[in-house]
Amino acid sequence: MLSTTEIKSPSPNQMKTLTLKDLATMNKLSVSLREQIKKHVDIDPFTTNDPFQESDDYEYSVILDKTNSNRVISILATKKEIMTQLPWDSILDNSLIRVAISKTEASALKYELMPKDTNNFYPFRQSTKIVGYIMFAFEICGLHQ
Repeated sequence: MLSTTEIKSPSPNQMKTLTLKDLATMNKLSVSLREQIKKHVDIDPFTTNDPFQESDDYEYSVILDKTNSNRVISILATKKEIMTQLPWDSILDNSLIRVAISKTEASALKYELMPKDTNNFYPFRQSTKIVGYIMFAFEICGLHQ
């Protein structure tokens, strides 16, 4: 297992090396992650437009598998003005890590994992207000060719 200081977001080219076993593992971990996150926020049942607008106000992060950081479990876009303080240590347990990334990196990873142009992210809410958007690996139907 890598130390958290060694972990960085994978490149789009690294996504192309994922195996079917990797995708199955990502799927399983993302379902578990969703259940953990739902203990702290409400996740809408339907996806909406991807949050990569030219003038957005989001902080982007990626949830990775600690044992293989090429496995992207989730991509998040959280509104900057909202102080969404989730208990990430308990949500991620010891098997996942959250890494901050740029909008450009998030968009490139999303495109490799989810080549569909839009409607890949679920809004999530605290006290009925949308505080961010999240994409899960269980949504992957196939990698970009």
